[in-house]
Amino acid sequence: MSDDAFMGHALALAARAAEAGEAPIGALIVDAAGAVIADGANAPIALRDPTAHAEIIAIRRAAQALGNYRLKPGLTLYVTLEPCAMCAGAISAARIARLVYAAPDAKGGAIAHGPRYFEQPTCHWRPSVSTGLRSEESAEMLRAFFKARR
Repeated sequence: MSDDAFMGHALALAARAAEAGEAPIGALIVDAAGAVIADGANAPIALRDPTAHAEIIAIRRAAQALGNYRLKPGLTLYVTLEPCAMCAGAISAARIARLVYAAPDAKGGAIAHGPRYFEQPTCHWRPSVSTGLRSEESAEMLRAFFKARR
């Protein structure tokens, strides 16, 4: 599968989160051979857990599936929105090799915005980062979700 197809999978997860009343954010972790290791959708409301972001759920599931808190080399994390500082820290701690995110998040993002986590000297692991893939589709899903709630 291609990056575009994997991001499509993440967008489908985001849509499911929205249907459940959660912010529409989805994530999945894929190995170098193209196998999906784990996925996640935003669930802080359902799980009553402020850390239940899509990325955190996917990383936790991948760690369980692989049996290690540091994920194996060559994994890619696809996520529909620029990760926040908490998720950037988890991505670094898990040793994710590559991060692909769709929409930028000027308010809460921590990769290209805010603290720019991976650029900090205290960051011990930096993934390669790609952005913009299907960003308008993700941004529109987020805009529609929040507009319906205002």
